Amino acid sequence: MTDNPAIDNPATGESRFTAPAADPWKGFRGINSAVLILEAIVIGLTFPVVATLGGGVTAASGAYLGVVCLLLILLCGVQSRPWAFSANLGMQAAVIGGGLFHWSIAVVGVVFLCVWLYLVYLKRDVQRRIDRGMLPGQRPR
Repeated sequence: MTDNPAIDNPATGESRFTAPAADPWKGFRGINSAVLILEAIVIGLTFPVVATLGGGVTAASGAYLGVVCLLLILLCGVQSRPWAFSANLGMQAAVIGGGLFHWSIAVVGVVFLCVWLYLVYLKRDVQRRIDRGMLPGQRPR
């Protein structure tokens, strides 16, 4: 017997509930993309902060900020991939690592890490609700 009460047949992993009426993961991917775009904008706004407070934008700090912004934007297009959410979380380590250039970049990384940790919680909650048949449109089979 499995620990998940919603699974009737542990060998096949079949659920005893129908699929939700609307795909909840489609909306979740949209939220992920929106947060990535917002994060790219905020990272882009750190250019003037580093230039003013950090003693100027060097080639290294400018390249770092540019590459991080580009990667965040490119990640928006791959949110349907199974590895995308892990990559989103991994980018937070890269953003926090920008504290080597200026502490304000690390602060942005910590703030967005909190946002991504909340999204981890939401993802687990939605999956739990799907497993228990608690989403709109789900019915017992």
